Amino acid sequence: MQTNPKLFDVDGNIERALRLASKTKADLLVLPELFNCGYNFKDEWEVASVAEKQDGYTIQRMIEYSKAKDMCLVGGFAEKKADKFYNSAFVVDKKLLGVYRKVHLFNTEKKFFQPGREFKVYKTRGIKIGVMICFDWAFPEAARTLALKGADVIAHPANLVLPYCPEAMRTRCLENKVFAVMADRVGVERGLRFRGQSQIVGTKGEILYRAGKTKQETKTVEINPKEARNKKINKYNDIIQDRDRKAYIV
Repeated sequence: MQTNPKLFDVDGNIERALRLASKTKADLLVLPELFNCGYNFKDEWEVASVAEKQDGYTIQRMIEYSKAKDMCLVGGFAEKKADKFYNSAFVVDKKLLGVYRKVHLFNTEKKFFQPGREFKVYKTRGIKIGVMICFDWAFPEAARTLALKGADVIAHPANLVLPYCPEAMRTRCLENKVFAVMADRVGVERGLRFRGQSQIVGTKGEILYRAGKTKQETKTVEINPKEARNKKINKYNDIIQDRDRKAYIV
């Protein structure tokens, strides 16, 4: 899903996103990074005004929608835990399955968010969903870790301002033989323009769908998750089994 959230308008952003979501039916719906509150904060006080705990309004609203529509939802929110804030993503399937905290913070995010420390995979509906957020795309280790943990699909909420991610994610899918659903936002927020181009990518790096750069939209693509479980590229090569960890710098 590709949306255009308004800074600080949590209730409005959620309801507009869910109205857009209601136009389609899917097993998995991925929403952008910080889709409920906007992105371009000036300071920690602004983050604090919209940050929520894991039992807060946003996740409870997502649980309600998931139950009503029989849908798994992944999307970004500003998380509060004690006196710390995280750029996080929830995974909801009629209940909260878990929360991933963004490991690789981008630019001024470092001023008010704490980094996460673990890439996570969640099993639901017979598939395994790995989660990363936006700038995680720039680190091949992120997608590889999710693949090693068994992810069939990488759910990738994003707020892209750099131009490289859509093509880079094709490589991430190809080198790990996984699917990826990257949900970006559009619009301009305090002078920061977001790039759109949300996309669904197949296990060969092929673009199954790519959105435009300016409009909100949602799109459903049918995939076969079993394709991500075969890591062979020919009779002799398996991209997971062929790794020689002794040869790498880690």
